[in-house]
Amino acid sequence: MLKPGVLHRGSKLVIASHNEGKVRELGELFAPYGIDCVSAGSSDCPSPRRPATRRGQCALEARAAAAGSGLMALADDSGIEVEALGGAPGIHSARWGGEERDFGKAMQRVHDELEATGGAYTRANFICALALAAPNAENATFTGRVFGSIHWPPRGDRGFGYDPIFVPDGHTETFGEMDPGLKNALSHRLRAFEQMIEAVYANDA
Repeated sequence: MLKPGVLHRGSKLVIASHNEGKVRELGELFAPYGIDCVSAGSSDCPSPRRPATRRGQCALEARAAAAGSGLMALADDSGIEVEALGGAPGIHSARWGGEERDFGKAMQRVHDELEATGGAYTRANFICALALAAPNAENATFTGRVFGSIHWPPRGDRGFGYDPIFVPDGHTETFGEMDPGLKNALSHRLRAFEQMIEAVYANDA
């Protein structure tokens, strides 16, 4: 298990993703803590696939990036879980958009499958798993969720993925309509991130 202080001001952290948008978003979260983030793509790290669980996938990716770079590494795996669909699409959230990862197609599939169940129960949550790993293979995983419901048709062009069909509890706007600052304050990724910072960051290290 990773100990407090493995992350501190001046740390360099590899983000185990070739998605530069995700690397940028995580970099913005880490910036106030004085941690410099680089992508696995720029470090020529592998992208292993695919265990059966979100936490398992994250841990595998983080360990591979840490071993390949010799640095601390972080992996992020996020998706949406719809209760009436048995938690689907879940770990396959991106795959529901087909090979081209078309989230318009993925959202339509969620709608169609909910309609097939009668469409009356639309509870859902976004989930984010973050795995942090050291080059010696020690690692820790943190999970955050935000709960809400599916609304159709899609609304808003902010955010990405399933944001235009998800309305968080206590709000009327979808994540696709919401001001990015408010969305980020509610987000599943921030909740997982805050757990990680509390567990492993030391400001005076």
